[in-house]
Amino acid sequence: MERKSVFISADHGLAIVYFLQSDVISVLREAGIDVILLADESIKDWIEERFGNLGIKVEGLRNSDAKKYANVARELQWWLAFLRRVGSSKGINTSAMESYIRQVAVEEPNRRRVLMPLARLLIGLLRHSRWARKTLVSAQAFFTPNLYQDLFTRYKPDLVITSTPGWRLDRYLLREAVSHRIPTVSVVVGWDNPSSYGLPGAKVNAISCWSSLQKQELSQGSDWSKNHVHIGGIPSYDGYFRGSWCMPREEYFDLHHLDPSRKLLSYACSFVSFSPNIQNIEALSNLVNSSRLSEPCQLLIRLHPNHFSDVHLFADERARIQRLASEFPNIHVVEPLPLSGKLDYYSGEDMPEKASMLTHSNIFITVYSTMVVEAAIHDCPIISACIDAPNGWDTSRKYSLPLSRIGDWPTHMRFRQAGAGLVSENEEQLCQMINHYLGNPEANSLERSKFVQQEVTYTDGSAGRRTGEILLSLLKKDNARAL
Repeated sequence: MERKSVFISADHGLAIVYFLQSDVISVLREAGIDVILLADESIKDWIEERFGNLGIKVEGLRNSDAKKYANVARELQWWLAFLRRVGSSKGINTSAMESYIRQVAVEEPNRRRVLMPLARLLIGLLRHSRWARKTLVSAQAFFTPNLYQDLFTRYKPDLVITSTPGWRLDRYLLREAVSHRIPTVSVVVGWDNPSSYGLPGAKVNAISCWSSLQKQELSQGSDWSKNHVHIGGIPSYDGYFRGSWCMPREEYFDLHHLDPSRKLLSYACSFVSFSPNIQNIEALSNLVNSSRLSEPCQLLIRLHPNHFSDVHLFADERARIQRLASEFPNIHVVEPLPLSGKLDYYSGEDMPEKASMLTHSNIFITVYSTMVVEAAIHDCPIISACIDAPNGWDTSRKYSLPLSRIGDWPTHMRFRQAGAGLVSENEEQLCQMINHYLGNPEANSLERSKFVQQEVTYTDGSAGRRTGEILLSLLKKDNARAL
């Protein structure tokens, strides 16, 4: 019998964790499936060295070629991608997409900004018309390069698996697979992806998501057939549930020069595309270095990947945060650990860092980051700090969104409605909430547990195996024909 094979596109750090640091690929390999992993050329050797025991082949993703192709009829491709991202049905909460539309209207060049009134009309049509959404997804197939023709010829995959349904450059791989009549399947890697990224960038046959909530967002917002949306949980978190990533407390405190006699407050920068974080961090620094907290505390700040981009506003904020840590006692910063190449910061190598931070922190603070789910998994008290920056990013060409106005975003709303944590909008509230949790660390523990069950479904470390089995089922002859 001829062996079956699959392509798996792992085009960023979260996808590396999802596929390679869980049981997904192991399940496929144990079933005799040949796995060809497509990853950035800069980390091919690193993947082969670190994950060679999985018995996979690694090929380059050719992202540089894909980026060049994105410049073919650049404006038309850009508008197709923009409309796709914000064109979900009004049947779901689209507040996150609305914020992105406003951001584009401020930040894009004039040649695009002047067309926004027309774009608004098209978005309105997309929100109300399933036919219009279907037509938009179909129209994207016009831009199908043959970047991977030799790989399709050499390996003849029976299924192409990607970490998004064409929301990134993987759209070109998916479109090429469709042109070869090869079934395609995507997985949801990010918590807010189904409510923030709209329609598929290619025709994708099936998708695996975290929960029934995400399934509802996909089916009602992006017209996925419910029969083709599978709930596999989130394999990236299996290591959390198994406790396999956490460092001992003494080792972790030594790593970041933390004081074992002080309570640990950790802050993960978030939402930096829309708002500064420095006002939250300065408020926390003021509290930690005052007598207003009920117990002696220290602050550990986790920088965001955007802080290491070439955007000067983000880089300047990083410098201000690092300066705070150098000037004031009990303030510390977590520097990023990139993969062995040029992929996103905070990638596969960073899971032990996150697991240890969340395990050993007394209180976790952020701006509605996905890490609120991860903190809840660790039963760590959570505060979402939403202090408005007085002048936003303080520039007319960078869109700023007050943090006090983002509570209606879909994932943010679910966090609040679940009662999984507290939300502060000023320094005094933040002080009161920190003291509340310092004195009552078990507060909201039951709500955190229910929140985790609601958002990730499988809490026994089995999501990787379950997702692998979903992919296997799609490889069966009858199922593949149905796709």
